[in-house]
Amino acid sequence: MLDLIISGGTVVDGSGAARFRADVGVARGRITALGDLRGQPALARHDASDRIVCPGFIDVHTHDDRLLLATPHGPHPKLTQGVTTVVTGNCGISLAPLVSATTPPAPLDLLGTDDWRYERFGDYLEALQAARPALNALCLVGHSTLRVRHVADLERPATAHEAARMATDLADALQAGAGGLSTGLYYPPARAATAQEVIAVGGPLTAARGILTMHLRDEADGIDDALREALHIGNALGVEAVLSHHKLIGQRNHGRSVHTLAAVDAAAAHQPVCMDCYPYNASSTMLLAARVGQSSEVLVTWSRGDPSAAGRSLLALARERGCTPEALVEQIAPAGAVYFAMHEDDVRRILAHPLTMVGSDGLAHDAVPHPRLWGTFPRVLGHYAREQRLFSLETAIHKMSGLSARRFGLQDRGRIAPGCAADIVVFDADHVADRASFEHPTTPSAGIDAVFVNGQLACENGRTVHAHAGQVLRRRVGLQSASASQEQAA
Repeated sequence: MLDLIISGGTVVDGSGAARFRADVGVARGRITALGDLRGQPALARHDASDRIVCPGFIDVHTHDDRLLLATPHGPHPKLTQGVTTVVTGNCGISLAPLVSATTPPAPLDLLGTDDWRYERFGDYLEALQAARPALNALCLVGHSTLRVRHVADLERPATAHEAARMATDLADALQAGAGGLSTGLYYPPARAATAQEVIAVGGPLTAARGILTMHLRDEADGIDDALREALHIGNALGVEAVLSHHKLIGQRNHGRSVHTLAAVDAAAAHQPVCMDCYPYNASSTMLLAARVGQSSEVLVTWSRGDPSAAGRSLLALARERGCTPEALVEQIAPAGAVYFAMHEDDVRRILAHPLTMVGSDGLAHDAVPHPRLWGTFPRVLGHYAREQRLFSLETAIHKMSGLSARRFGLQDRGRIAPGCAADIVVFDADHVADRASFEHPTTPSAGIDAVFVNGQLACENGRTVHAHAGQVLRRRVGLQSASASQEQAA
């Protein structure tokens, strides 16, 4: 007997292929049957008539390291938009391995000021498994976290001894099940790191076939050099390189995605490389004075220097207080911000590229977060696929499930097919939409009927039903996704 039958729905299976009508049968957390199951007995049934049934979405770019440890109370920012798996530890920032009694330097504090208590990466994975997370999680090791742990002076490149110690930590983490390494050379703790340092630290990735995700050193005027550096690092290590939240910042760089995407295409002919992006023309990170002049507007998302600034326009606050925005940054720091500095044409061009996956880059601990934390995936389905017709629904779902699973080596996820994990979303294609806005950023999305995580109903109509259905996904050392390799060769 089946545990569950999702009946009457139209299946979009995550492969990019055309939709088809089928019932989906689930047993012991796996999809076991696909077709006409009207005569099959089941312990539970979910009517998906007039609905799309697709794989659970994989958020490939998150900072959910700490969020996953907590039991959700009320609507969950990821479950409510159909996300069933997250990739954590991006932009060089991971919660482990680092033990610190004080708040670590920005941007590590984007993960909060406490919980820095994991001596080994495996300790964090064990704690996460014990917490029984709401979502599945594949966890990356942050290069900046390793630097804070081992480099005595963050203003210089690591010594050979320091790089070796970081590489040892990475090897230990990969053995414990980490998915790979992330870098954030844009941020203060890693700005002094050279490409050679990253290659030395990332050495264990090669044999382990781990993945490398990279926040480029520059996403503005220096984008070309930064892109060449990232591609060089990935090629030197011989591993899949993911260009994190690819974008172009500042008016002078609007339109340059034509050239950056051409460079990625050229590189993809001889090395494994792909990208992620979020479907918004505003970014969000730590509050930096250097970013203000590049932006038409800056919204403060949190501030320890002046908590009342959260949710306010930095530019308007500066006018009220009779100072420059840059001077105000110094007064309210440490803080976070949303920057309006991208062009919609670049967002559309990058999002539509066949090598682009979808990642929210949401910051769960901001007082007034960027709406991408709550709205990214329904925005792709509603705004870009249905309303803007940037691509088909099948392509949108592929970018958020099957493509991501292949690139990150998650062979049994991202598809509706027998043998795959039963991570499943049921939604209304005519009405699915993001409702989170910059004014009201934590508003849950519309049109997501049901979300199943490992066969368990985890969220129904925005209400958390099962808060502990997720698993820690440990990448097996030395395993490369065959499908990802085949896709690259094609």
